[in-house]
Amino acid sequence: MRITHVDYQRYDLELTEPYTIAYQTIGSATNFVLILATDRGLIGYGCAAPDLVVTDELAADVERAITDIIAPALIGQKPYHFARLLEELRLVLKSSALAMVDAALYDLVAKQADVPLYQFLGGYRSSIATSITIGILSQEETMVRAREYVDRGFGILKVKGGLDYREDIARLRQIRKAFPKVTLRFDGNQGYSLEQALSFISAAQPIGIEILEQPTSINEEAVMGTLTRDSPIALMADESLKTLADAFRLSQHELTDMINIKIQKVGGIWPALHINSVAKSAANDVMVGCLDECSLGIAGGLHFALSRPNIAFADLDGHLDFRDDPFGHLFTLEGGILRPNGKPGLGH
Repeated sequence: MRITHVDYQRYDLELTEPYTIAYQTIGSATNFVLILATDRGLIGYGCAAPDLVVTDELAADVERAITDIIAPALIGQKPYHFARLLEELRLVLKSSALAMVDAALYDLVAKQADVPLYQFLGGYRSSIATSITIGILSQEETMVRAREYVDRGFGILKVKGGLDYREDIARLRQIRKAFPKVTLRFDGNQGYSLEQALSFISAAQPIGIEILEQPTSINEEAVMGTLTRDSPIALMADESLKTLADAFRLSQHELTDMINIKIQKVGGIWPALHINSVAKSAANDVMVGCLDECSLGIAGGLHFALSRPNIAFADLDGHLDFRDDPFGHLFTLEGGILRPNGKPGLGH
């Protein structure tokens, strides 16, 4: 099987409403879908979700990469050689463009094997619970959103904060009082100083918070390490981790209890597998997260998460923010549980 044609589609996706995190407000996102045709009639699909802050890419960068780099590099190649192809492209592509190629190649290989991608990768489980995210809102708006999500069957709420730890604690207390059985996670998106983070942890512990994600700046990793050693709440690195070298450094110096692997951020499933192995060796729990991705991108993270025993957490809800999702058929989401559609590859 060889790749005979490379094409793409661009989707400028509007969010149902803008959301705010500690360092920005987002109202729309651009996704690219790479389409790889082969001489056996199989077609592979991959998604890129460029984000200037996270992946250091503009939409125009990805579009140019497809025509100038990706298409010439892939035409005539065998998808089975994905390790070599991805290593070569890693030298010239940034992470979301690389993740897009990675997903499309894996999609083709799994389709040739006639199995869903998660089974091709190892098939440890067939479903996983995901959290759903509440951005930085007023206490009243937070409760409206929390009640809506609980009514829709979600059992895990991830609350964003980092601007005012006192306000963040007040919001969490309200949610816990109203929904005592819901699992709560909190993401500070680098918004706290050491003192603020310690105050937050002290107040949050009796509330019952499962995970505290990246509360302090990536420029102060020693602070993160201090919190990891002292906090009774599990600390998770997100923005601090973009590469395999980051995973090694964080685990070697015991700077975190957990890591958040985002396929778009690390450059695809191939590097994510290596990062996950480093985390496993360090006994760090793993969550698979996402950016503002349509369901095709989310599907890549889902299949990866299902393939490994030490990935017990998922935050794969980015597709839910879009008004129109062109790939909504790739998996089901019922009662907060994600399940692939059972078709080969990524399911498209």
